[in-house]
Amino acid sequence: MQIRFISSRPADAAALVLPVGKGGVANLGDAGLDGATAALVRGAAESARFDGEPGTIAEIFVPQGEGAARVILLGTGNGEGADLERAGGALTARYLTAAIPTLVIDFSTLSASTSATAVARLLGAAEQRGWRHDIYRTRMPAAAKPTLERIEVVAAPEGIDAAWTDAKALTDGLALTRILVSEPPNVLYPESFVERCRHLEELGIEITVLDEAAMRELGMGALLGVSQGSVREAQLLAMRWNGKGEGDIDVALVGKGVTFDTGGISLKPGAGMEDMKWDMGGAGAVAGAMKALALRKAKANVIGVCGLVENMPDGNAQRPGDIVTSMSGQTIEVLNTDAEGRLVLCDAVTWVQRTHKVKTIVDLATLTGAMIIALGNEHGGLFANDDSLADQLLDAGKATGDKLWRFPLSPAYDKLIDSPIADMKNIGGRGAGSITAAQFIGRFIEPEVRWAHLDIAGMVWADKPGVAWDKGATGFGVRVLDRFVRDQFEG
Repeated sequence: MQIRFISSRPADAAALVLPVGKGGVANLGDAGLDGATAALVRGAAESARFDGEPGTIAEIFVPQGEGAARVILLGTGNGEGADLERAGGALTARYLTAAIPTLVIDFSTLSASTSATAVARLLGAAEQRGWRHDIYRTRMPAAAKPTLERIEVVAAPEGIDAAWTDAKALTDGLALTRILVSEPPNVLYPESFVERCRHLEELGIEITVLDEAAMRELGMGALLGVSQGSVREAQLLAMRWNGKGEGDIDVALVGKGVTFDTGGISLKPGAGMEDMKWDMGGAGAVAGAMKALALRKAKANVIGVCGLVENMPDGNAQRPGDIVTSMSGQTIEVLNTDAEGRLVLCDAVTWVQRTHKVKTIVDLATLTGAMIIALGNEHGGLFANDDSLADQLLDAGKATGDKLWRFPLSPAYDKLIDSPIADMKNIGGRGAGSITAAQFIGRFIEPEVRWAHLDIAGMVWADKPGVAWDKGATGFGVRVLDRFVRDQFEG
C-alpha cells in the first residue's frame, strides 16, 4: 500500500475519507460537498450517533453519476497523535480487503491546530496496519486478499513532508522487524538474519559480523554454549550508524536473537513450541530501529548489536550442570539450558562495552515467561540501574504506545543466582524469575555504564489485532527506541 500526496481532491473519488474530531458532525461544515450531499452525510452520521471518537467510522453512500460513492467519516478524537494513530489503523483495518483500491483523505476538515506530526502518525498507522506476511500462502479466498493499493492525501498541514519522512522511516523499520519475527526458522537463522540486514549498508550503516571462530577467540563461552547444539553457526552482528559523524557512540542497543528456541536439553513442551521462532524479537527490534534511524538520518551515533544463535538439543548440546566461561571471565553454572537468552546477552554486552567503550546500553529480549505472567500483553518490563535512564524510556514508551512498566533491581536478589561452584548460576528459584534474569545481565555491566533491560516477551507477537498491527508480529520496541534516541541524543 502506498501513501501519495496530491494537490486537490478528485471530483470522482469513489471513497472519500473526512477526518472528524470529537464533537462529530456539528463541526464538519459542508466539507466541500454540495448542499444536498452534505445534508445527507450529516443526517446519516447523526442517526448512527457518530461523534468523532478516535477510530470510529461512519460510512455513507452518496449519489455519484449513475452510481454511488462512499463518504467515510473517520473519528480523530481530540486531534492528538495517539488519537490520530488509532484512526489511521482503524481505517485500514476496515478497508484493506473491501475491494476499494484507493482511499482519498481530505484533511481540510481537521482543526487548524492539528499538527503535521499527528497527521503523519495517522498515515503511518494506516500503512503499518496494512502490513501482511502472505508470501507462503499459495491459496487464499478472494475476500481475504488485500485490495487497498494506495491512500491519496489532500490538504495535509504545513510541514507534512518532513513529518512524513520520519513516519515513513519508522514504518519501514517496523516492517523489517515484523518480517524477521515472522519468518519460519528454516528460513531465518543466524546467518540468514545477517543477510537480511545487509541492505542497511546502502543506508550508511557500517556492519561488522563475528563468526564462531572469532567469538571463540574472544572467549564468548556463554553465547557459544547456547549455539553448540545446532548445525547453524552463531553470529554476532553489529550495525553502526554515525549520524553525528565520527566520534563516541551515544547509545548501544543490544538484542537477543535466538532464531529458534527448543529449550535445548531442557526441552520445552511440544505444544506451542512453534511460537519460538519469535524468540529473536529483541534482535529484530534492534535491526528495525537501526533502519528507522538511518532512513530519517538521525543526528546520533548508535550501535545495534544482535547476538544470534539457535538453541537445539543434539548430542553436542550444552547440558544442565555444565559450567561455561563468559567473555568477561565470569563463570556460569548452567542449570537450565532454556534460560539461554541471558547467556547470549551477557557476552554481547561485554563485547560492546570492551570494543566501543559505550556509556549507555539498552538491551531488549523476549527473555522470560514470568514477564508474561506479570504483565500479560499490555506492557514490556523495564529494569534499569539508573533512574534517569528508566524515566527516559518510560516517557518514550508513553509517547509512542510501546508501553513499559518498571521492575526493581536490588542486591537482595543476587543471592538467588549465586552458585556454590561458579560465579553464578543462570536461573534462580521459582519466584522473581524476570528480576533474577535482569540481575544476571546486570552482573556484566561496568559500574560507570547506564544500562536498561527491556523484557518484551509478551509484546513481540499478538494473538489479536492492535491499533497498528494485525495478528502476528507487532514490531514492538522499534518505536520506543526511535523516540528514545530522538529525545535524548539528537538535541
